[in-house]
Amino acid sequence: MRVLAIDTALANCAAAVLDDGAETACFEACMEEIGRGHAEALMDMIGEVMAETSTAFADLDRVVVTVGPGSFTGLRVGLSVARGFGLVLGKPVVGITTLAAIARAAAPQDGGAPILVALTGKGDEVYCQEFDADGFPAGQAAVRSLQDLAGDLPDQVRLAGSAADKIADGLGLPRERVLSVSGFPGIRDVAELGLTADPVVSSPSPLYLRPPDAKPQTRGRIERQ
Repeated sequence: MRVLAIDTALANCAAAVLDDGAETACFEACMEEIGRGHAEALMDMIGEVMAETSTAFADLDRVVVTVGPGSFTGLRVGLSVARGFGLVLGKPVVGITTLAAIARAAAPQDGGAPILVALTGKGDEVYCQEFDADGFPAGQAAVRSLQDLAGDLPDQVRLAGSAADKIADGLGLPRERVLSVSGFPGIRDVAELGLTADPVVSSPSPLYLRPPDAKPQTRGRIERQ
């Protein structure tokens, strides 16, 4: 199966083509930690990885995209592009969470303690989800405060993601509990998860764990009759 993977959920902007076929195997990625400006960079990255792998859009079997948690603006960019390709090509589009992709990179697969993947939120909040030692979900993604986590973490839990240091420092956990992985998804992990994801379950819908800060303007609005 040949997939196009897209990630614009966090500070990173990335695209990749991955084929796991025995005779057609290939992987090519383009990525940059840009913070903002995903819309301007993404299409060039897609063009580059498609050209480097000699892939025509008709050759794709599915499109994979990160669905959050992440920035509202970044998520909209990736999801719009992925859905557009899926619609035009008539191919499935599957969504992969940023937490699952980071867990896949972090999982030691040693049958040991579970992993809490956490991304930085506001104040003492984090966006987090628990995974087992093999990187499979062991709970639901949620917004949690450090106070909530203090009495609810499994014994010997290991930490990954951009908020891992924050949790370790705030709860006084040993530094060896923090796994050395990136604070944003690796595009290969996104692509590989997308190979096996069920399109019926893994829909390309944004995973928003809290409402946006911006509120609709009401002052000066004329009420319709």
